[in-house]
Amino acid sequence: MQLGGYANRMARVDLSAGKVGYEPLNEEWARKYIGARGLGVRYVMENGPQVDPLGPENILCFMNGPLTGGEANMSGRLAVVTKSPLTGTVTDSHMGGWSAARLRWAGFDGLLFTGKAAKPVYAYVHDGQVEIRDASDLWGKGIHETIKILQGRHGKADLSVMAIGPAGERLARFGAWINENDRASGRGGTGAVGGSKHLKAIVVKAVKNIHRAADRDAWKVAHQRALATIMDEKNVTSPRKGGLSVYGTNVLMNISSNMGALPTRNSMVTSFGEDAELLSGEYVKEHILVDDPTCHACPVACKKEVEIKQGPFKGLHMESVEYEPAWSVGANCGNNDIASVAKMIDQCNDYGLDAIEIGHCFSVLMEATEKGYVTGEDAMQWGDYMAMVKGVEQIAFRQGIGDILAEGPARAAQKLGHPELAMTVKGQAIAAYDPRGLKGMGIAYATSNRGACHLRAYTPASELGLISFKTDPLDWKGKGELTKLLQDLSAFSDSLDLCKFSQFAEGAEEYAAQYSIVTGVPFTADEVLSTGDRIYNLERRYNNLAGFREGSDYLPERFLNEPSTMPGSEGQVCELPQMLEEYYHVRGWINGVVPDAKLKELGVI
Repeated sequence: MQLGGYANRMARVDLSAGKVGYEPLNEEWARKYIGARGLGVRYVMENGPQVDPLGPENILCFMNGPLTGGEANMSGRLAVVTKSPLTGTVTDSHMGGWSAARLRWAGFDGLLFTGKAAKPVYAYVHDGQVEIRDASDLWGKGIHETIKILQGRHGKADLSVMAIGPAGERLARFGAWINENDRASGRGGTGAVGGSKHLKAIVVKAVKNIHRAADRDAWKVAHQRALATIMDEKNVTSPRKGGLSVYGTNVLMNISSNMGALPTRNSMVTSFGEDAELLSGEYVKEHILVDDPTCHACPVACKKEVEIKQGPFKGLHMESVEYEPAWSVGANCGNNDIASVAKMIDQCNDYGLDAIEIGHCFSVLMEATEKGYVTGEDAMQWGDYMAMVKGVEQIAFRQGIGDILAEGPARAAQKLGHPELAMTVKGQAIAAYDPRGLKGMGIAYATSNRGACHLRAYTPASELGLISFKTDPLDWKGKGELTKLLQDLSAFSDSLDLCKFSQFAEGAEEYAAQYSIVTGVPFTADEVLSTGDRIYNLERRYNNLAGFREGSDYLPERFLNEPSTMPGSEGQVCELPQMLEEYYHVRGWINGVVPDAKLKELGVI
């Protein structure tokens, strides 16, 4: 039986040869790994874990899932999957907007790029076809200008453009892909992989063509159930009822800071005090908010479009001030100026940089300056946002100290002679949650397969009471088991590919019902979690083969040995060893390595 929901068409693009081939979806893999993240990782595994991330042999996958572009709520996400030049692990990084839906409407489940073009090119995707076109005139341009040129060339209607900027072209290890909605495939350096291949952009032209489940009555029931959980006015933790719709993701700034769980000044402290209010979603709404745009099939509208009306950045109009980037170039760097935060996020969206990683580059440099490790023209003081704005450009174009920082905070700290300054795991920087105040985030960072990440297992959902299963943020017990559960659930939803915020309302039951009806494959909530388990173990298998073995799950020593001094978490450290023991037990791993017996049990090998 052919699976429903899929286009059943993949494109393989050999950029070295300038050739495009087409093949049906590998149905065996799709049944085991679903799509988007899971299926993308399977293609990356097939390509081999020993490749150079920036070599022509690396594969760069643009993947959607069986619900993408359809009727499911929050089904507008696309996964970019590859071997990361930042971490050396397998990575998947997701973007919202309309690119994923249009790729499905254009007739594809995924695009697979290998090789390196002799000169800059872009891929033009339409009507089940992929054309390789010259991008020499676009090379060196910012993403915003690139998108405008391509919109002029192909018509703005029914068009999505995903592009890299100068940072990706210059192989900045945290270069990102950005689309016309300023939505980023931000983490892991996927944009640098594009730059290494001379792939400047992917243009998708497709008229809206919603694919609908064959069983209309069954779909109506499943869809209404899922929508009801999202829109539940009686549930204060639902995405629509909660602060996401009103204040965006930045609703968390004050909450995290007040409970002593906001990493501040390179995690030397765990709260930004009263200054957190000046970066918050509440402050943005009151002073600079102008619109609430949304993604395909999303009733939440968490995105907050802003305009700066005074000061050195007056006139700036940009798509979104999100919590993670606002924290990274804000509290993490001792900067309370929201206008400069918006400016730097806009720069990252134009140059093509991960707006989480870049703040860590600055905070490493700032702490190194404070401690006298860096002096002279390379020094940077806490909160010096004009120097930071200049620094974003230096990183994108690899100028001066920016050439070192473009390697990412872990490599930069190593180069400066003080690797302990990098708040990274496996080379990727932590997000806006301090594991001394949110203990679950500690085990989640440490065991994330793509390096430190809050989205592999969003334990704050439980610790902050955003879901019905509430846990004590300062208690480590049970957090290993909680992390495993959320990792498995996220692996499945990322493979559908649904927005992460769907998990604040929907669970395995809702995911199973929607997947089953769309594909025609009977599926249970238990199978949702077992499939997520399989995907997570496939990723870990890849990393093990790539050299991440015993002891590769860790945290920066600061979180283990330097107690918090701030209210809400005062005196706390992160009990990682105890949580790891619990986590490995429920995973069935041996010190971070997956035994073959476990892989066989899950059908990975």
